[in-house]
Amino acid sequence: MNFSAPETTRLGTPYKIIVYVMETIPQRFYRVSVKALILNEARDSFLICQEDNGKWELPGGGLEWGEDVKTCITRELQEEMGLATTWVADRPSYFFTFNFESSAGYGANVLYETTIEDTHFTPSSECVQIAFVNRETVGNDKKLFSAVQQLLPVFDSVLHRLD
Repeated sequence: MNFSAPETTRLGTPYKIIVYVMETIPQRFYRVSVKALILNEARDSFLICQEDNGKWELPGGGLEWGEDVKTCITRELQEEMGLATTWVADRPSYFFTFNFESSAGYGANVLYETTIEDTHFTPSSECVQIAFVNRETVGNDKKLFSAVQQLLPVFDSVLHRLD
């Protein structure tokens, strides 16, 4: 891989990789959304919810000005699904950027592993049904939002094992 980052002796290669990744992200305004990565009991699939428009999305939503990630995820899961959050990871598991389908805007999704009390959700326009999926089980019948499309090929259950 050819890095465009300047050489550094103090920080070495990890610094070069971070600079390279940051240089590949276009210099634009991004709407930041935090998404809950809710795993099934076997930790080999993640939860997605179908919105009333028929498309499937990861639970979560836009980070409000001054709001911390854990508060945002807890709020969004309560608002969208009526679910109680029991834990949100301190660090993200995945990060994606994308173009909004309906506008010329750009977004960033930051995914945090999250646990919930149970999956007995209250349907709303943002969640009419839920499913646990992975790249082998998602099927071609589901219309997927960008965050799910980007997560499926890189989701690795080995990274989420507890043992």
